[in-house]
Amino acid sequence: MKAILFPGQGSQIVGMGSEFYNNFDTVKKIFEEADSKLKFKISKIILEGPENELQLTQNTQPAILTVSYAIFSVLKNEFNFNMDKINYYAGHSLGEYSALVCAGSLDFNDALYLLYERGKAMQAAVPIGKGSMIAVLGLEIEEIKTFIKEVKIKYACEIANDNAIGQTIISGDVESIDSLKSILKDKSKKFIPLKVSAPFHCEMMKPAADIMKEKIKSINFKKPTSKIICNVTSKPENDPENIKKLLVEQICSTVRWRESLINMHNEKIDNFIEIGPGKVLSGMVKRTLKNINIFSINSINDMKKVIYEFKK
Repeated sequence: MKAILFPGQGSQIVGMGSEFYNNFDTVKKIFEEADSKLKFKISKIILEGPENELQLTQNTQPAILTVSYAIFSVLKNEFNFNMDKINYYAGHSLGEYSALVCAGSLDFNDALYLLYERGKAMQAAVPIGKGSMIAVLGLEIEEIKTFIKEVKIKYACEIANDNAIGQTIISGDVESIDSLKSILKDKSKKFIPLKVSAPFHCEMMKPAADIMKEKIKSINFKKPTSKIICNVTSKPENDPENIKKLLVEQICSTVRWRESLINMHNEKIDNFIEIGPGKVLSGMVKRTLKNINIFSINSINDMKKVIYEFKK
């Protein structure tokens, strides 16, 4: 059984999707559609940069969606990959929007609008320099929770992403995260500060969630064609109204990615296909699950390999 995975922020790189853009009219049309909807040349930022513009979260989010959807469309329409055989779709953070588009629940143009607005709202929620995020490595999630309990929290210090076994992202205000860093350092635990513009997926994002609640409410969602795994619950959801509610909650909630992978694997999913820029999710799958096949599609050659594997 198969699942398709879509990456989130952090996978972006200038030039992503360029091989597909240069070889398929389908992709050119999708990039043009994105330019038209957003009313600026997101295609130029994706293909040429500059880097600092791509890194702005209101650009990053629709850019990753555009590339992921374009690659998915090539696989489906140019290579005639049978999407009826896909049992689950899942996306990491903003990747959940890509999953919803590709599963037929959300229109591509509506998703572009929502992610652009989501990016703006998330950046505006916390002044630059007031938030912080770190990656904690090699610890079990319960052990991390005990360390967080030792922090004198000013505003927030929360698990933002439970990514994989031994890889957890913590988000909050600078003072609280600095306090956690001191605790981890004293106990000789490994962590890496992340270069981020805001503390994503924690309570400090509530102003963004309030803004997005109304915007998501105004958009029409359909029942997805396959099961969608939601970040907030790590479980499948197919009711459009529940999906909308969970997308709002997701902004301030933990991305339960490790549990999502385990839950899919428990449902006999043993083939995972990552579609979009980078191979970040493939690494998380390998860290978390055993006896599975993982494929990532970043190039036409990658796509041909996937087609070959599933024709055997």
